[in-house]
Amino acid sequence: MERDLVEYIAKSLVDDPAAVTVNVIEGDKSTVLELRVANDDIGKVIGKHGRIAKAIRTILSAAASAADKRVVLEILD
Repeated sequence: MERDLVEYIAKSLVDDPAAVTVNVIEGDKSTVLELRVANDDIGKVIGKHGRIAKAIRTILSAAASAADKRVVLEILD
């Protein structure tokens, strides 16, 4: 569920939605989502002073709290 949410938001923000990939790493108590976008689109996903990235993380943590999980979003370049 969290993977689909991050993928949907990222594809909505970038110019090249085909380059968006989300890799899920499951742990015991937490899940790590690795987001990759095209090099030209990294700024669009991070935003000025990281505001968009922070907003995505906030939405993600709200969605994950319903399932009593901890989710970490990493934006890779």
